[in-house]
Parts: sequence; C-alpha cells; structure tokens
Amino acid sequence: MKEKEEENVVSLYPEEQKETDKEWQKSIPAQVFLNYFFAINYHIQHFSDNGLQHLAFFKEAKPEMSEQDIEAVKRLLLNCWSTEYALRATAELGDEAYMRNALHWTFPQAYYTVFSGLQAFLRTRGLNTNNEALVLREAGRLVVKNAYPRAMAFYASGHHDDYNINRLPLAHYKPGLQIAGKELEAQAQIGQFLRTTRRQKAKAVRQQVQANPATAIRSNRTGEVLQKFGPQHWQQLTWRVGYTTLFDLMARLRISSTHREIERFVQADIDFKLFHESLLQIVSYLNGVHESYVAQALGIQRYEAFVQELPKHLQGSFVVARLQQQIRPLFGEGEYQLGQAA
Repeated sequence: MKEKEEENVVSLYPEEQKETDKEWQKSIPAQVFLNYFFAINYHIQHFSDNGLQHLAFFKEAKPEMSEQDIEAVKRLLLNCWSTEYALRATAELGDEAYMRNALHWTFPQAYYTVFSGLQAFLRTRGLNTNNEALVLREAGRLVVKNAYPRAMAFYASGHHDDYNINRLPLAHYKPGLQIAGKELEAQAQIGQFLRTTRRQKAKAVRQQVQANPATAIRSNRTGEVLQKFGPQHWQQLTWRVGYTTLFDLMARLRISSTHREIERFVQADIDFKLFHESLLQIVSYLNGVHESYVAQALGIQRYEAFVQELPKHLQGSFVVARLQQQIRPLFGEGEYQLGQAA
C-alpha cells in the first residue's frame, strides 16, 4: 500500500484511530511530525558511532583556502551561531504556551542555523553558493560518500514510489503513533519521513520541470506537455531529485507562505517542550559536525582564536562548550586523536 502524506497519516492506523477522539485526531499530523524529529534525535543519541574520529574523509589533508574564503566561512558561522542562539533563547523561557506560539520562528530557525553551518562547511570545500537546491544536493552527495558520521548517514534514493532507504536496516517496519522507545521504532519513523519527503521533492521537481516549456516532458504522440506521469516519466526526473537526507528532513521545517501548516501545529495537543528539545539537540549535533570540519580546514589554533573573538552574546556560550568538549579532542599536536564529535 502506498503511504499517504502526513496530512492523511490517520488512514494508516485504523486500530489506533478507534482509541482516539476527534480532537486528538486533529492533532495526529502534528504528533507524527514530532515523532519524526524525536526519532531522529533518538537514533543519533543512541547510535554507537556518531562521531567524526573514525571517518577517512575527515582525516584527509585539509583543503586550501584563501583569506576571502576564510572570512566568508566566519560570516556563515556567525549567522549559524546567532540563529542557534535565538533558538536556545526560546528554550530558556521554558513555558510550553510560549513555545507553542513560538513555532512560527523556531521551526525556520532550526533549519536555517543548520543550513548556514552546512554552507560554511561546503565553502571550505570550494562550493560557494546560496542556492538552496545546490547546497542540499551537494550535502546529499557527501552523505553518500561517507563524509558524515554513520548516525546521520541514512538517505533515500530511487524512483518515485519505488524508494530505497539506505543505512537504516529497520526502516521497512511500519511506524506507529507512539514516541520511539527503541531503535526499531525510531528507524521505522525515520524511514517513513524519508519516503514522504522524497515524494514531496519529486512532485516539486515535476512541477518545476513541467512549468518550463524548454524542460517539460511531452507526449510522444501529441507533443503536448504531459499532465499524467507514468513510472517511465518519473524515472526521467530522479536524477534531478538527488538523494534525500537528514538535511532535506530539516528543510521540512521551513514555513509556507500561507502559514497553513504552522497553524495546524499551534492548535495541536502535543508536547511542545519535547519537540523543542529534540530540535535543539539535532541542531547542536549537526552544527558540531560542521564546526569540526571548519576547524579542520582552518586549523584548530586559528579556529580557537576565532571563537575567542566572538561577539558578546556568544562568548562563553554553547559555541565554546562544543569546542572544548567535542571539537578540540579531535585534534592533537599535528595529528588526529580519538575523541567524541557531536
């Protein structure tokens, strides 16, 4: 059976629906979204190999960077950290009602802090672009090339509605509506999230391609732009979709121009504090990975000097804590040492 989008996820769980009232059913899509991000965080935190210390890609010779590149990387990291600072400031208030109504900005903050950190990392590798599609495509390529820790190296590939979930061996199990309490549940929910996100990406690519007369796929018989796609037509678009990774899942946090989706979350009966905590831990993990790569590219001494000169609101903050606890242990006197990166 083909999976439905999250909006229709109720239809997948008829037994559980019977146990819920109408008000709770209205909250199920938001609960599923919370489940997805909780599952991602659960998987990362409980995975035995979630650091960079064993990755050959991380141990490669550091890339050559110009002073212009270095200054650009610093600006991107400042954007990344300032956005994370704002996200953390919401958590410090600790009021669930506030967090509920703060989703209008905490959702996109969680995505864009990670996006800026990703850009900083990619700039050390010579990719200089603000084009979101190109950044996510390159991130997907690096995930597949094992540039990232195994805990976050899962991805979806394949044609429309014929997807492969890679590096999540338990992802084929059917997810439930409960918060993940074991690895099987976490992987099942992440697998579902990857499939629905890849389906959305494929449909968005189709819309973009078919709206352009120069790229549109046409009927061999009439020459008209196709309105209905068969498997052979979807396969012509797969290369444009790229791989679907954790970064694409984070991109689901972007708010639509109509705010229709966010209003659905604000009105839902879910644990907003848990949602915020899950997002914050994922953000901290991903930003820490990218900061480690930037430190490798700049050199640990230069990176430490940069951190010491941060603006006042970032001095003595989570940036310094990650440097001391997660990044510095990766570097010894001219060689890499075992350490925990997160």
